[in-house]
Amino acid sequence: MSVLDKLKNMLKGHESQVDKGVDKGGDLVDDKTGRKYGDQVDTAQDRLKNEFGDDNGNQR
Repeated sequence: MSVLDKLKNMLKGHESQVDKGVDKGGDLVDDKTGRKYGDQVDTAQDRLKNEFGDDNGNQR
């Protein structure tokens, strides 16, 4: 089992908290960089949210 699989299992059932954490982390990076990399941060946030979608195969 890979580290990513273990992380997904740990976060299962807590998707809303993961979304909040991803948003908060992205906002922090945006603030620290003066929003210079806003597009890249948004892309990373979207990819993280999609990676930790629900079990039904639906991506968020």
